[in-house]
Amino acid sequence: MPSVQTARGPVDAAALGRTLMHEHVFVLSTEHVQNYGAGAWWDEEERVADAVAKLRELAGLGVTTIADPTVWGLGRYIPRIQRVAELVPELNIIVATGIYTYNDLPFQFHHRGPGTLIDGPDPMIADFVRDLTEGIAGTGVRAAFLKCAVDGPGLVPGVERVLRAVAAAHRETGAPITVHTESSVHAGRAVVEVLREEGANLGKVVIGHAGDSNDLDYLRELADTGAILGMDRFGLDILNPTSERVATIAALCERGYADRMVLSHDASCFIDWFGPDPETVRGLAPNWNYRHISDDVLPALRAAGVTEEQLDRMLVENPRRYFS
Repeated sequence: MPSVQTARGPVDAAALGRTLMHEHVFVLSTEHVQNYGAGAWWDEEERVADAVAKLRELAGLGVTTIADPTVWGLGRYIPRIQRVAELVPELNIIVATGIYTYNDLPFQFHHRGPGTLIDGPDPMIADFVRDLTEGIAGTGVRAAFLKCAVDGPGLVPGVERVLRAVAAAHRETGAPITVHTESSVHAGRAVVEVLREEGANLGKVVIGHAGDSNDLDYLRELADTGAILGMDRFGLDILNPTSERVATIAALCERGYADRMVLSHDASCFIDWFGPDPETVRGLAPNWNYRHISDDVLPALRAAGVTEEQLDRMLVENPRRYFS
């Protein structure tokens, strides 16, 4: 089996084991922390210790790998992830490269690239490829997949440019892709259309947050392209209750789509989007944590008729194939 890059270095793809395909360790704005967090609500040692405890608990539930799609726009800071990974050796953390935006590009790309003031090849592509082949920001940690987003605004120019740069880096390196999508507007269709046009291998593409939808026609349409459905927001019941997510997965398994689904929570040890108090998140979404799939979702899927073989496919075989 080929090796897969993690925060601690390469591991054999066969050793990934039970894998949650969309979990963040930290979602932070670096500028937010530096300007308003230090000495107020952000304590580095406390937050690292908390992450270590939560990830050890997750590993104790039988999960051996998480794919962390935290990229530019979500606060990727690899030295902190390296530190956590060294303290939780029983868990592999696979990191990503890309840009997370629903609208505009970061200003650092506005004036550089095709059709801009400084015309030429898109510098995003070289940045992504370097992260995948050499390492991220001098840390030696190499990304193992690409991440971008198409949300409610759709394929606005900045978003489309990132998506096409991701596709180019995928073509050059073979690295798989995960795309955050807004299911309520069926954004996965635009993703598939552009990536197909760009010559991407759709079997190496996860349509993130497909599980926010219970529209079986839409989900089957995406899966029939060869793409993988990210059923990856368990615990965010405000978007789609667990009971409905379970029923949708069971229906797709019954129709033969277990080989094109992966499971996850899209949770994090700490996210600053909802303010500095972690209790705010727990109040909004009490099941949005790393334990929910193991404790609640897997028993519910079994009760809905999903077999152990199908669960292994979604949690072990599909992630291994994606990264191989």
